[in-house]
Amino acid sequence: MSTTPTAGKHTLLLMPVFLPAVIVIALLVIGTVIDPDRAGEVFAKVLDWITTDFGWFYMLAVAIFLIFFIAVAISPWGKIKLGPDHSEPEYSFPAWFAMLFSAGYGIALLFFGVAEPVLHFASPPSPVGSEIEAAKQALQIAFFHWGFHIWAIYGLVGLVLAYFAFRHGLPLSMRSALYPLIGERIHGPIGHTVDVFAILGTMFGIATTLGLSVSQINAGLNYLWPSIPVNTTVQIIAIAAITAAATVSVVAGMDKGIKRLSYLNMMLAIGLVLFVFVMGPTIFLLETFVENTGFYLSNIVERTFSLQAYESSDWIGNWTLFIFGWTIAWAPFVGLFIAKISRGRTIRQFVVGVMFVPTIFTFFWFTVFGDTALNAIMNEGADALIGQVQADKAIALFKLLEMLPLSSIVSAITIFLIVTFFVTSSDSGSLVIDSLASGGAIKTPVPQRVFWAVLEGVVASVLLLAGGLGALQTASITAALPFAIIMLISAVGMWRALQIEGHREVSLQHHMNAARHGGMGGVDNWRGRITNMLSFPTREPVGTFIRDEVVEAMKQVSAELSEKGWPVETGFDEERCRAHLSVTKEGTMDFIYEVRLRGYAKPDFAFPEQGRSLDGDSHYYRAEVYLRRGGRSYNIFGYDRETVISDILDQFEKYMHFLHTSPAILPWKMDQHDDDLHDERIHQLGHGKSAPAGGD
Repeated sequence: MSTTPTAGKHTLLLMPVFLPAVIVIALLVIGTVIDPDRAGEVFAKVLDWITTDFGWFYMLAVAIFLIFFIAVAISPWGKIKLGPDHSEPEYSFPAWFAMLFSAGYGIALLFFGVAEPVLHFASPPSPVGSEIEAAKQALQIAFFHWGFHIWAIYGLVGLVLAYFAFRHGLPLSMRSALYPLIGERIHGPIGHTVDVFAILGTMFGIATTLGLSVSQINAGLNYLWPSIPVNTTVQIIAIAAITAAATVSVVAGMDKGIKRLSYLNMMLAIGLVLFVFVMGPTIFLLETFVENTGFYLSNIVERTFSLQAYESSDWIGNWTLFIFGWTIAWAPFVGLFIAKISRGRTIRQFVVGVMFVPTIFTFFWFTVFGDTALNAIMNEGADALIGQVQADKAIALFKLLEMLPLSSIVSAITIFLIVTFFVTSSDSGSLVIDSLASGGAIKTPVPQRVFWAVLEGVVASVLLLAGGLGALQTASITAALPFAIIMLISAVGMWRALQIEGHREVSLQHHMNAARHGGMGGVDNWRGRITNMLSFPTREPVGTFIRDEVVEAMKQVSAELSEKGWPVETGFDEERCRAHLSVTKEGTMDFIYEVRLRGYAKPDFAFPEQGRSLDGDSHYYRAEVYLRRGGRSYNIFGYDRETVISDILDQFEKYMHFLHTSPAILPWKMDQHDDDLHDERIHQLGHGKSAPAGGD
């Protein structure tokens, strides 16, 4: 692996990924600067070729993404965690939703929330009989463009990345999705190529978003201060200024920068939509929200596979293919970002949170802004709004706000909201691209992140010079073509991995072993079992049990397996008080059996005669079993040595059955992620410090 020197312990740049990506981007930038007119012509021809010859592929691919994403969630695989079995989500649901929504398409809602329904109403893609039918179709199309399909694209990439990174310890990178298909070759040229395409798609997708946002910022500034012209120069100045702000945020990192900005974005967005909802035709909006949702659901299959093949129109390329292509190009960024913040959630929680919750909010957003505008056009004589939006989509939102009270103040807040969405997208994208260029590293040096943040601004500026939003549109759809193929392959890889996971769950399904059924030392020792269940031992006896009985049991098993020709390793971590046994055989999944010291706050019923305390003497300890996929949540403290050996062999027998039923398994890497917070708590308790109550 080639690297570039960086400071500290951070992962270094992966040159076979970094250099090709930068070279391609640099050639595009240089060529466009030298001859922007010629570049614009090339972009236009490429766009026409892709929409004409590959439109069917985009629509079919997106349909497959949606079907696969939902199928995985409702299948038995939905209960699988994106991480070890004992892992818990790192972020609360509100924080998680705020970050994925801000990164996902906050800017798109602001740009298209008014413009798209008005444009579809004015020029319906299919013949309609009345204004009412045109309005219904306009909202149905907007729902289709920004509903389940969009989040299925984002979600599929995020799910694949989170599953392979946190469940199997592979790099947090697109290449990892191919591991079930090509094994260790993901670390070679094939994997490098996949990550290069992911970087290019992310770069051009973000550039498109930045181009849309600055055009809307420019329109808003011109609306508030007419002396500010609407032109490319102002937009490039805006890109430079906001890229500087994004650089500050990206230096601050995920929690201090992006998380706080995401909260701010969500609060401002919710405030804006509620303002329009209350000041607009509220009852009408409630009625149309329900009706629009029904129309969308009743026609989703037809629209999913509609390409207007019998009609001579470029509408599908200018709208549906552009939006889906833009989303696919942006999917590596949003997907990897969502994956980063989703460790510990189950697949089913992930799908529901990523697809259904944002979609419901999106439907409400388009209903509030779109139907408020259409109501003004149809019932309040605001016909001029159609011409204004057709002349400049970026001005649509501000023209709608002009019809409501406090328009100047709300428009200024809206411009600020666009800026914060812009900053969130740019700094999130910088973190993601830098992670891809560093082989899937989660933490990277600050200068690398700054480099990508600046480059995003440069690419967006150059593409604006080359032909404005048309060039940005072409770049997105072009970058999406190879990545759509990669996404289909990654779905196959995940399907294969989940099949293997299913075999593992059947073979390694937890049950309490002979000790549960036979007690400690015999079938009749049920009184001993009761004593063990109701005891709350201190750290010392449990630690001694692991150090002596468990370690000795592991040594005996190790000696016997080694004599049979199996490579076995045992060890004991004195500081964390963990006993470890592993069996590694080339070409198969490794077997891991650990016993860890785990500390918990005593429950109230453990000492009803005294008040609850959170000091060190209020904790008790367990000797818990951990396998490859995390904690099994059962305690073996008090077992005699023979019963510990029996438990190890029970788990090893299930492991052997798993190998027998899944002979073609590739050798997964061991997941190295632990519950570090809990480990630190145990470490503190061992030194007499107080700690928060609870287990994990």
